[in-house]
Amino acid sequence: MIREGEAAPDFTLRSDAGEDITLSSLRGRPVVLYFYPKDDTPGCTKQACTFRDAYGDFEERGATILGVSRDSESSHVRFKEKYGLPFTLLADLEHEVAEQYGVWVEKNTYGKKSMGIKRSTFVIDAEGNVARAMYGVSPDGHADQVLEALPVGS
Repeated sequence: MIREGEAAPDFTLRSDAGEDITLSSLRGRPVVLYFYPKDDTPGCTKQACTFRDAYGDFEERGATILGVSRDSESSHVRFKEKYGLPFTLLADLEHEVAEQYGVWVEKNTYGKKSMGIKRSTFVIDAEGNVARAMYGVSPDGHADQVLEALPVGS
């Protein structure tokens, strides 16, 4: 698991726009890095839409929002278009970044065990350090919790 105060593990992933996004290239402004299980499912849609609805507040704070799941770039494009999501979605097809952040875990759904992403969010400060690590979050009211967690002066 990632601890608050540690340097955020750097990575490069493909975005919904077909571009490579490298976390360290975003230094100088805070980053909200949120991991979610799957595009266009009830909880994940609710979570994405809370970030969408509060997007102006994040912009005012200078924060970049990045959503990460194992879905493909084309799935991300459809998800963004369907719900009008204004932020970048990243494809972690091989769950390498999810593993780096400690969110690739064994899940038990109705007695069936499988591996998947544990819904989690990391607030990364302008210097690239983890200001807040939130594991196993609920989609309800999550954007407000993340806004409160943004470092002062962002």
